Amino acid sequence: MQMLSWIDLSVLILTLVTIVGYGTWQTRGSNNVKDYLRGGNTSKWWTIGLSVMATQASAITFLSTPGQAFNDGLGFVQFYFGVPIAMIVICMVFIPLYHRLKVYTAYEFLEERFDLKTRTLTAILFLIQRGLAAGITIFAPAIILSVALGWHLLTLNISIGILVIIYTVSGGTRAVNVTQKHQMIIIFLGMLVAFYLIVSQLPEDITFANAIQIASASGKVEVLDFSFNLNNRYTFWSGIIGGTFLMLAYFGTDQSQVQRYLSGASIKEMQLGLIFNGLLKVPMQFFILLVGVMVFVFYQFNEAPVNFNPTATHVVLDSKYADAYKALEDEQKLIFKDKQKLITSFIANTTKETKAYVAAANAANNDLRAEAKALIDKAGDAMDIKVESNDKDYVFIHFILNNLPRGLIGLLLAVILSAAMSSTASELNALGSTTTMDLYKRNVGVKTEKEMVKASRWFTFIWGIIAIGVACVANLAENLIQLVNIIGSIFYGNVLGIFLLAFFFKFVKGNAVFIAAIITQLIVIALYILNINAYINLPFLWLNFVGCSIVIAIACLLQVILSNDTNTETN
Repeated sequence: MQMLSWIDLSVLILTLVTIVGYGTWQTRGSNNVKDYLRGGNTSKWWTIGLSVMATQASAITFLSTPGQAFNDGLGFVQFYFGVPIAMIVICMVFIPLYHRLKVYTAYEFLEERFDLKTRTLTAILFLIQRGLAAGITIFAPAIILSVALGWHLLTLNISIGILVIIYTVSGGTRAVNVTQKHQMIIIFLGMLVAFYLIVSQLPEDITFANAIQIASASGKVEVLDFSFNLNNRYTFWSGIIGGTFLMLAYFGTDQSQVQRYLSGASIKEMQLGLIFNGLLKVPMQFFILLVGVMVFVFYQFNEAPVNFNPTATHVVLDSKYADAYKALEDEQKLIFKDKQKLITSFIANTTKETKAYVAAANAANNDLRAEAKALIDKAGDAMDIKVESNDKDYVFIHFILNNLPRGLIGLLLAVILSAAMSSTASELNALGSTTTMDLYKRNVGVKTEKEMVKASRWFTFIWGIIAIGVACVANLAENLIQLVNIIGSIFYGNVLGIFLLAFFFKFVKGNAVFIAAIITQLIVIALYILNINAYINLPFLWLNFVGCSIVIAIACLLQVILSNDTNTETN
């Protein structure tokens, strides 16, 4: 793993200084609540659309998604199939209501519809899940830089978090939105450059069509899965049903997204911004996954490590399992040499038989990598060292650091870091706003404009510190992008159900919803625990649908019971 050159380091530092400096500069004039929390309602649709995309497209997207595709192919794109549907519903139902009520947060509406305790509970559920997610979005770029620079992960978590806090506390919503617009343009250009460089570094006789054939031989380009098998986490149905509920909750009730489009100059600008996001989101994710598939093809012609996490490799080679691990490395080299002949034969004569040979070689390599992970885990346990054997999140960064020319390495790292900072800024901005408007102002009392802005900045700072704490204790889980979505799915279904009750079930009152929400949250957490312990089989995407359905059913039932009790007492 090569260290960063002075050129790459300069690009990286310049990016950091520019983001922090620009965010600080944008604070001028943001001394009232409307400017600081809603950006003065001046944002145009393209700014809203790019800001919404940037909020969701954190460093995790550009770090984990290519690794996800490297391992499992393009099927993960099905996770995003619910985005266009959700955008239409939000434009028709959520935005007109939010705009008419002139709310600062999505949860203000719940007090008017139900009561203060329901508003407070929903805001707290948001704060818990988004506070955890904010920590992961700091943790993700820290992993990148710890590998690239050889710095301690804990030091990087704290350093990145502090930089984001400075930028976010100073900038407010307007700074976040405008900065994200420019960052998304840089991100798009950076990923296009990465894709071009990957394809250009394939052997001269391998065309893009050949690359797709090679990926297809190992099942990497299978996009759609119409099965109803719950063992398959990502299917067309989980994306359309579970994904739609997740995206409705995320874009319609999560303040980190709601705050982006509430800054719109008009209801039309807000709706166009979300439609813009709905049209581009799936193609963008597909392209990022395609980059990961091309990285897979690249390593069909270039030797790859048995495990892409260099720290894990160092640990196992310093343990009593070193000889066994070296034997796996030697075996992988033999597989690699055999695979070159098989791929050459496959390209020259594409038949089911030659395709099966290539697939078998890659399957053997996957089995070998699984053995390597097991050895790494054993080495870590024996040495009492916490080491991450799961290397999905290290695949893309390994390619960047070892195969791109100097200067471009810094550019790609700057792209990922830009995504990290913009997404984390949105989250901290929303956490500060929600705490200020839904908890502090509503429960402490009305304050002056200046005091409210000051409080929002302080709460943003506090949440930044909490996010750093979460980042310092975070684990990779299966991979980062899944971890963030799992955290969201545990809470989003319940929150979405509360909002749907508010919109469409007019007979349901606050007490029923409040009790139902508490019961539902406990049920969903229990279902998730049962699932990870293999007592039930319920992929996390379905938690969104299940949570939403349960809270609606319980609230309606409780309201009927409470109404009957009231009628009985009256009689």
